[in-house]
Amino acid sequence: MDKSVAKYLEDILQSISEIEMAENRFGRQYDIFENDVIFRKFIERNIEIIGEAMNRILKIDPKIQIASSRKIVDTRNYVIHAYDSLKPDILWAIVINHIPRLKEEITRLLAGA
Repeated sequence: MDKSVAKYLEDILQSISEIEMAENRFGRQYDIFENDVIFRKFIERNIEIIGEAMNRILKIDPKIQIASSRKIVDTRNYVIHAYDSLKPDILWAIVINHIPRLKEEITRLLAGA
C-alpha cells in the first residue's frame, strides 16, 4: 500500500475514533446531538476530515476497496458547501449507520498493509 494512502487511512481512523469518543461522552441519543451545537460541529468537522482524506486517497488509488468511497467525498462536499441546508438527522444517520462500517473497512485495509 502506498504510504500516503496508509497515512490518509490513519487520518480517517483517527476521526472515527474522535466521533466515537464524542458519542461516549455525550451519549448516542439523537435529542442530545440535535440540541448541542458543539457536538454537532465536532461531528461535522470530523466528517469533513474523513471526506477530504478519502478524496486524497481516490486521487492516488481510485480502486481502493471502500464500499462508499465516492459517497464519502460527496458527503464532505455537501457538509462544506450546503452547510445552510444540512439537517442534524442526516449527520446522525451517517454516525449511526455508516461510520461503524467504514471503521471496519479501514481497519481491514490497514491490517493488510
